[in-house]
Amino acid sequence: MNSGMVMEIGRQAIETCLLLAGPMLLSALVVGLIVSIFQAATQVNEATLSFIPKLVTVFVVLILAGPWMLGVILGFMRRMFESIPNVIG
Repeated sequence: MNSGMVMEIGRQAIETCLLLAGPMLLSALVVGLIVSIFQAATQVNEATLSFIPKLVTVFVVLILAGPWMLGVILGFMRRMFESIPNVIG
């Protein structure tokens, strides 16, 4: 195993993490922006008003995108396990 293979495995792992976290983070960002605009317009500064909608949104996205996310992570792990003979030999 050389340094190029280690770098490639690390790059693939980071790409997979970003791909899996992206939908949840983007949905929380959009909902947070909408709630912040609402709070600025109404001058209501309640902490739970910004936290609860983001939490619910992340859970909904996790439920909706869960099968896709599971497929992505399983594909990554399958590629990692299949590459073990190439890494060793």
